[in-house]
Amino acid sequence: MKSAALVDRYLARLIAVPLISSLVIAAMLLLLEKMLRLFDFVAQEGGPVSVVWRMLANLIPEYLSLGIPIGLMLGILLAFRRLATSSELDVLLACGFSYRRLLRVPYMYAIVAALVNLAIVGFLQPYSRYAYEGLRYELRTGVLGASIKVGEFTKLGKNMTVRIERSQESGRQLSGIFVNAQGQDGKTLAVTAEKGRFMATDDPNTIIFRLHNGTLVHDAPGFPVPRVLSFESHDLPIDLPKEEAFRQRGGREELTIPELVKSSVNPAEQDRAKSQAEFHFRVTEVATIFLLPLLAVALAVPPKRSTSALGVFLSIVMIVTYYKINEYAEALGGRGHISPLLALWTPFLVFAILIWWMYRTLVRIPGGQPIGALERQFAKLGALVKTLFGRSKARAALS
Repeated sequence: MKSAALVDRYLARLIAVPLISSLVIAAMLLLLEKMLRLFDFVAQEGGPVSVVWRMLANLIPEYLSLGIPIGLMLGILLAFRRLATSSELDVLLACGFSYRRLLRVPYMYAIVAALVNLAIVGFLQPYSRYAYEGLRYELRTGVLGASIKVGEFTKLGKNMTVRIERSQESGRQLSGIFVNAQGQDGKTLAVTAEKGRFMATDDPNTIIFRLHNGTLVHDAPGFPVPRVLSFESHDLPIDLPKEEAFRQRGGREELTIPELVKSSVNPAEQDRAKSQAEFHFRVTEVATIFLLPLLAVALAVPPKRSTSALGVFLSIVMIVTYYKINEYAEALGGRGHISPLLALWTPFLVFAILIWWMYRTLVRIPGGQPIGALERQFAKLGALVKTLFGRSKARAALS
């Protein structure tokens, strides 16, 4: 019992380091890729840079739901690969530890990962997705206080146009100002000013544009000539456009699992199919985690006298391919072309059968490695590439 506990703790340490590292790296890569596009989007909409970090924070649950399976897979695979390549796995098997016994610790990790992923995709991710879409809406409608772009004509409301030559102190100090406003009954107001700044008022729908050292030209149909006024300081009230409330949470990706279950009995046929497809997609996503320890062990053990990392590459390809197939199946089920239950669980069963066959090949067949044939083919391909490269190098030397 004591030796078994020591082996379990040893396995837990071996799995923990690559699991956490893979999870963090996968999440960071996804966030970095998205961050570049968000910076571009926010810059085009003229919003503050701080909103990028808020949008990225709302994307973390979605990327964690993708990173947890990859991290779990690579953590278990790299731990067992280390055991296999250092012959520790052979020693453990010779001491009476079966593969089934060695999978106890990986399945403890899998249970925790499945519970965390269920909490994320079932409850946390829907709210974070809604918050993310809310920030996008606020950016597009200017609710976040989009800055005026320097050197361009910017519309403030329906009847006012502003152009700024220079902006300093994060937009608090403006200079080289031109304002043109269209009033009722054909009245117009044109203002140029040396400096200015926006100031808040007690009315959230109105702000004051305080201008300094400028000229104001006021014209109306009843004026024989436009009125010109020079000023040292002038307050120009600006009516902000009314904010339209963002929609209520209700998209199928924004519903929690209990809400999806209620929505699946909706009388509308199309809505019911979409809710059922989204529900089965999330459940299969969580259920797949319990297959990953078997797949990781099957791909971790290379053929004897081989140190190839083909299993690591193949594991990532299999997970990504399966998730892409699941997304396509969800789309088919959501359109009502096929039953969501059949569309989502058929790929899961096929994937489960394939994993069970690979694991059984490793455990039941002496010297059997599921990736042995692929290892041999890749070895032949590598030798062929080396031969061709050697010949081309020799010809280049002779010439």
